[in-house]
Amino acid sequence: MQHQEKIQQLHETLLTGENNIHQLLQKLNIADQARILSELGPAERCHHFRQLERQAEVLEYLPLAMQIQLAYQFPLEQLASLMDAMHSDDFIDLYKQMPCEVQQQLLGKLSTQSLQTLRELHAYPEETAGALMSSDFVTLAPELSMTEAIETLRDIAGNHDTLYLIYIVDEKQHLLGVISLRQIIQARPDATINEVMTTDVVYATVDEDQEQVARTLAYYDFIALPVVDATQKLVGIITYDDAMDIAEAESTEDILKSGAVTPLNELSLKTAPILRLYQKRVFWLVILVFGSLLSGIGIAHFEDIISTHIVLVFFLPLLVGSGGNAGSQSATLMVRALATGDVQFKDWFSLLGRESLVALCLGGTMAIAVSILGYIRGDWMVAVVLALSMLGIVLMGCLIGMSLPFILNKLKMDPASASAPLVTSICDATGVIIYLFIASQLLF
Repeated sequence: MQHQEKIQQLHETLLTGENNIHQLLQKLNIADQARILSELGPAERCHHFRQLERQAEVLEYLPLAMQIQLAYQFPLEQLASLMDAMHSDDFIDLYKQMPCEVQQQLLGKLSTQSLQTLRELHAYPEETAGALMSSDFVTLAPELSMTEAIETLRDIAGNHDTLYLIYIVDEKQHLLGVISLRQIIQARPDATINEVMTTDVVYATVDEDQEQVARTLAYYDFIALPVVDATQKLVGIITYDDAMDIAEAESTEDILKSGAVTPLNELSLKTAPILRLYQKRVFWLVILVFGSLLSGIGIAHFEDIISTHIVLVFFLPLLVGSGGNAGSQSATLMVRALATGDVQFKDWFSLLGRESLVALCLGGTMAIAVSILGYIRGDWMVAVVLALSMLGIVLMGCLIGMSLPFILNKLKMDPASASAPLVTSICDATGVIIYLFIASQLLF
C-alpha cells in the first residue's frame, strides 16, 4: 500500500474514534502526524497530541495558531519543558505569540539554555534575519585536523540537527570560513581545517530583511546561510526550510493584498474569529467605496452628453472594465518583478516606454473590436468615440497599473498594496472621465 494511502486510512480510522489510534499515529513520520492532527477538532487534537512521544517535534510542524491552542492546554511546567525541547527559532516564534503575563511566568520555568536563546534572539525586529535565525549550528576551530574534527563532531552529533555545514570561528566567535561534512570526510586525516575550509563565505546580517535572505539562499542554492552581527561574530544560521516558510508567508501576504485583504498573519481561515475576519476586510472595502464615488462624480459631470446620447451608457461598463483589467495585469506583473528583484525603481522610466508600446498595441486591438460594436449599435461617430476611448483608457490603465507599485515601493510601502481592486477603482474613475470627455468633444 502506498504511503499516502496509509495516511488516508489512518485519518479515516482516527475520525471514527477507535481506540489505540495514538499507537498507529506514532508509526508515521513527524510531519504526517502533524498533518493529521491539524485536521482534527481542538479537543480531539489535544487528546491525541498528549499521547505522542515526540511532542515538541510534532508541535513545530503545526501552524502557529494551532501551537498556541495546544500550549494553553498544558500546565505551565509542562509547557516550559515542551518549549525547551523545541528548536530555537520555533521556540521564539511560539513565545512571541504568548500573552505578556504568560511570557513572564515562563521565564521562571524555562531552562538556562532557553533563557539564553531568548535573550539572544528575542531582541531582533520582526521580519529580519535575526528574528528568523536558529542558534542550532556547529562551530570548529581552524587549527583542528580532520581526525580531530570528526571526533569532535561525533561527540556533539546528538545535540545538533544541522551537521551538514560546519562554521569555522576564532576564539571570539568571528566567522572565518565554512566547511562541509563531505569535505571533512574526503580530506586527508592529517590536513587541518584551515587548509580545506572555504573562506569566501556568503552570509546575512542580523538586520537584513527576511525576503532578501530567502532570495540569497535560493540564488546560491545553499542549504543554510550563516548570520553575523555588526562585529562579524557568528550568531545564528537560517536554513533552507526557513526560507521556504518565508517564501510561502510572503506569497500568501501578497495574494491577500492583491485582493485588498489585510494579511491574517498566523491565523487560520478555518479557526479565525468572525470579528477578526471582518476587521481584516472592512478597511479596504470602505476605502474602495469612496474611490468608486469618483466614477459617480464623473458621470454626474457629463450627464448632459449621456442624456443626449443614451447609447453611450451601453458601452460604459465595457470600456471602464477593460481599463481596470489592463491595469490589474500591469500591476500584477510589476509587483511580481519588484518582489523577485527583477526590476528596481531606476527601471521605471525605461519600463514606462515599453509598457506604453504594449498598451497601445492592446488598446488598438480592442479599439477595433469595440468600434465595430459601436457602429452596429449607433453610427460611425459613436464608433470613433469608442475606438479613441478604448485606446486612451487601456493606455492609462496600463500606465497606472505599472506605476503604482513603483510609487508605493519608493514610499517604503509594500508594492503588493497596489491590489487589483485598488487599481481597478482608480482605472474605473479615470476611464469614465476619458470616455465621457471624448464623447462630449466629438458628439456635441
